[in-house]
Amino acid sequence: MKATYHKYILNFKRPSGTSRGVMNTKETWFIILEQDGKKGIGECGILRGLSIDDRPDYEEKLQWTCANIHLGKDLLWEALLEFPSIQFGVEMAFQSVASETPFLLFPSEFTDGKKSMEINGLVWMGDEAFMKEQIEEKLAEGFRCIKLKIGAIDFDKELHLLRFIRRHFTPEQVEIRVDANGAFNLDLALNKITQLTEFELHSIEQPVAKNNTNTMAELCKLSPLPIALDEELIGVFNEEDKEKLLVKIKPKYIILKPSFVGGYRGTQQWISVAEKHKIGWWITSALESNIGLNAIAQWTFLQRNLMPQGLGTGGLYTNNFDCPLVVLDGELWYEKKLKWEFDFEFK
Repeated sequence: MKATYHKYILNFKRPSGTSRGVMNTKETWFIILEQDGKKGIGECGILRGLSIDDRPDYEEKLQWTCANIHLGKDLLWEALLEFPSIQFGVEMAFQSVASETPFLLFPSEFTDGKKSMEINGLVWMGDEAFMKEQIEEKLAEGFRCIKLKIGAIDFDKELHLLRFIRRHFTPEQVEIRVDANGAFNLDLALNKITQLTEFELHSIEQPVAKNNTNTMAELCKLSPLPIALDEELIGVFNEEDKEKLLVKIKPKYIILKPSFVGGYRGTQQWISVAEKHKIGWWITSALESNIGLNAIAQWTFLQRNLMPQGLGTGGLYTNNFDCPLVVLDGELWYEKKLKWEFDFEFK
């Protein structure tokens, strides 16, 4: 078996804002496996400034991984514990090269085009007019679950946007999730969450920055809104520590990005611990290209979680790869008649 790695820069169609700043491009890396005349591909979806494996030795670790590909995916997964995005890229690449075709990783009713998955419509941060425009687009496109990133503009304006949705749609018609990306001040977080209750939100994601576990535990205890953890899960590597974190904070939900938490195996560990403690969960992409999104979506379908998943990111980039994933009326479908447009030859 031969392995190579390749860097690829994804260009956003329009700048995408979070509380950590605005993104115009996103770096990603691909691992290509070749065995017995077949090729497989895995995506190492790193987000600079957020991924735990955003380190100076990242490319060096990719080189080491390709040089030691003979170890196999299980030994490599253990050796790459501090590099969850590479763990996922390796898992994906091995699954890809072993599959009938490189992109049909987990055959199911989803990949047969018979069943779909409900997803949330993502509304990026920006000025009030831009966010309102996105909300109107998502509602017109038939999304029944909207996720708004909040915490970057004036809070009163964000309340105004939520009020706009609720004027037109009841909670039964449109579920609203908000994601603060850790932006709330520790002292003001509960007050802000309380102000959000009038909109009958589904949940608020990561109200305060990660590593404030005492504050987060207190918020989960007192909050009138269900709290979901996201960034809080990043960098927690072993199962015992995962359980300790969830037992201490007691969130209502956790949000799992395979590129951030160690691929399929790491995600499955979190799911097992969450279900043991009656904590809900859903899966979301971490702005991967359609290569990674496809691998996440196919696996997610097999988990049989009927909540809206966070898998609607395929249309973000100008230079993404054409693929069979299609969003229709707020649901993700796999259209078998659509073909992949991907060249394994990286220049």
